[in-house]
Amino acid sequence: MQVLPTYDDVAAAAQRIEGHAHRTPVLRSRTADQELGAQLFFKAENLQRMGAFKFRGAFNALSRFDAAQREAGVVAFSSGNHAQAIALSARLLDIPATIVMPQDAPAAKVAATRGYGGKVVLYDRYTEDREAIGRRLAEEGGLTLIPPYDHPDVIAGQGTAAKELFDEVGPLDALFVCLGGGGLLSGCALAARALSPDCKIYGVEPEAGNDGQQSFRSGAIVHIDTPKTIADGAQTQHLGNYTFDIIRRNVDDVLTVSDAQLVDEMRFFASRMKIVVEPTGCLGFAAARAMRAQLQGKRIGVIISGGNVDMARFCSLLA
Repeated sequence: MQVLPTYDDVAAAAQRIEGHAHRTPVLRSRTADQELGAQLFFKAENLQRMGAFKFRGAFNALSRFDAAQREAGVVAFSSGNHAQAIALSARLLDIPATIVMPQDAPAAKVAATRGYGGKVVLYDRYTEDREAIGRRLAEEGGLTLIPPYDHPDVIAGQGTAAKELFDEVGPLDALFVCLGGGGLLSGCALAARALSPDCKIYGVEPEAGNDGQQSFRSGAIVHIDTPKTIADGAQTQHLGNYTFDIIRRNVDDVLTVSDAQLVDEMRFFASRMKIVVEPTGCLGFAAARAMRAQLQGKRIGVIISGGNVDMARFCSLLA
């Protein structure tokens, strides 16, 4: 029987990461407010260290290693942001890091992971199993495997993003959170239920990768093939055991949006709010915009998960 993390774990994580993670700003947009007829509060995790919320969970998890684990090192698998987060956290904590990354991961994410001192092992995401590779490397080298989302310390760390949002702006009527493997959504759900109990919580996935929506509605974890979507941070094939249990108990619904909608939101963020947001980071706002009729007069939180997108790719998508 697995023991699920609680809001107390989120609060403890907030203390651990204080002074290491950025307390990212909450941004406002008069244009967005007028368009939706609501008050929107954007938690800008694209301005987090290494450019994404993943630093929170990675640093929280690694900071709990004992001396033997620190000496042996950590291994992780990731399409990019968790890779960078583990590599940077490991460097800050003086822990050796090995990162398993797909061959087609954005070049900027691979370069950044190596730049933070991580040893990168590449694999084919369409023919190889990254989890099996990670487990094998852990067994062979005595490393501690920290998965990108299905780990209590990772979930608790990610939940600090929503904790900071509620601490700053107070209760909300709805919170929109990107959904890949569920670490961010499940952590934010724990924070929301504790700090704003009446807040509706929505997870948002790309249409092509709606395993979370299928899982939520069927009551069992659904596995899918690697989805083809521009939201590379949400190209997961299934939720985790921890994340699914938390999402099932605390989330109100799981929604989907199209890649075309994500491009629209990337353009909005760049032109109206002067920030660079990666496709995955646009999931929450895309869903909120689509639900504007139901959000009139409400106070709405949106977690912008990250801004790690190759500039050539960014420009080609917006063109």
